Amino acid sequence: MTQHKKFEEVTVSSKPIYEGRIISLQVDTVKLPNGETASREIVKHPGAVAVIPLIGDKMIVVEQYRKPLEKSQVEIPAGKLDQGEEPLKAALRELEEETGYRTANIRLVSSFYTSPGFADEIIHLYIAEDLVKGDANPDEDEFLECEAITLEEAQQYMRDGRISDAKTIMAVYAWQLYKLTGKI
Repeated sequence: MTQHKKFEEVTVSSKPIYEGRIISLQVDTVKLPNGETASREIVKHPGAVAVIPLIGDKMIVVEQYRKPLEKSQVEIPAGKLDQGEEPLKAALRELEEETGYRTANIRLVSSFYTSPGFADEIIHLYIAEDLVKGDANPDEDEFLECEAITLEEAQQYMRDGRISDAKTIMAVYAWQLYKLTGKI
């Protein structure tokens, strides 16, 4: 992504607070454009991938429990990047691990930041077609159920709150655009 530095905040100091398996937290002191200083709490994340898997007129989704929300969610297959892993390889890996599907027909839709006010997490969103069914192999601490849903069902899931995460909502709208125009 192109780097724009208008209103740049220069880091004066950085204090690590927490180093976890998936995220780390730091507090930075920054110099503002007007010369004043401020404090910024920053979540560092290795980045992630997500896949819009299409088979016929349906999209493959997974349902899993999300502890921060204390409820189950229907989402597109997704996962974090491993150290040094290329996003495309990660997308293919996550698709197969979570759904069992493989494909050679996958392309990038967009890359976007999830919450740039406090986190550097970037998600690379792919669309996958011409899926070939295999066996799912989720991570040992992942419990999920795979389902193929229509666009209308996805929209109903959004209204019902079963789909409520940004990446999956974005995927549904991208899918709708693709169905209408043949392009993403």
